[in-house]
Amino acid sequence: MNVLSLFDGMSCGRVALGRAGIKVNNYLSSEIKDYAIKVASIHFPQDKRLGDITKIESTKLPTIDLLIGGSPCQDFSGANKSRKGVEGSKSSLFFEYVRLLEATKPKYFLLENVRMKKEHQDFISNILGCEPVVINSSLVSPQLRHRLYWTNIPVNNLPDDKNLKLNDFLVAGYSDREKARALLESDSRPLSTPVKMAHRYFNTGFTTLIFKDENHFKKVKCHFDKNFKKNSAKEIDSKIIGMDLSLYEGLRYMNNSERENCQNIPLGYTDSLTRNQSACLLGDGWTVDIIAHILQGINKAQ
Repeated sequence: MNVLSLFDGMSCGRVALGRAGIKVNNYLSSEIKDYAIKVASIHFPQDKRLGDITKIESTKLPTIDLLIGGSPCQDFSGANKSRKGVEGSKSSLFFEYVRLLEATKPKYFLLENVRMKKEHQDFISNILGCEPVVINSSLVSPQLRHRLYWTNIPVNNLPDDKNLKLNDFLVAGYSDREKARALLESDSRPLSTPVKMAHRYFNTGFTTLIFKDENHFKKVKCHFDKNFKKNSAKEIDSKIIGMDLSLYEGLRYMNNSERENCQNIPLGYTDSLTRNQSACLLGDGWTVDIIAHILQGINKAQ
């Protein structure tokens, strides 16, 4: 099978193809982020790198059997207040996916993206000629991650729920949540002070914090609710002056291996990267076992 992977990242799709038992003759990937290309090349040196999607000439491609990709989600995401959809500077790259889909006419295609406004979802569905399959990665990982998957691959059922809990995958420490919040690309830009980390966690719901143990969580939560719950980040900056904040010591974000588990990535896959690079790619990446589940429909259809 010849596969064209657009917005390839660190080749999560390549990992999923292997896990689904699909033989790949040629895997052509389009990606511009240098450290994503670096880690993908370490694990799959035989694959062909095409670079910038806007510069791919379809006439120079071999016959494509499967086209996969997750176009940039920033202009669809609920984390973005403006949410311009396909009119946004990043998410407009969806049209490059469509260009190559129409030019290569693969037997199978798969497009992934975040939950979005109904009008944006319907716009994509009308162009691709199918409704998305909605799957939460929580079924196969210790992470909450609702995603939309537009595909013509037969998907007749959801994956079985493996009932995986975040605390079972922590190297050390404790989480008050059964599942991690969805990994985000912005995890690559972590807040550096423990109180600001707590503010983002408790007041906005983003990111996932790990505490030393359950008692540590309870003490931090009690202190935060008493002193900072109704404050903005700027207000907190002024309030903490002279305050004893030793209680917050020991708070941490998930490490590389914990994030890899959340995305079903082989442990050590991102060891060649810095912490921030790894967090960026894992936040942008695919939950491998979800993609493998969808791709298995190819085997069943043949």
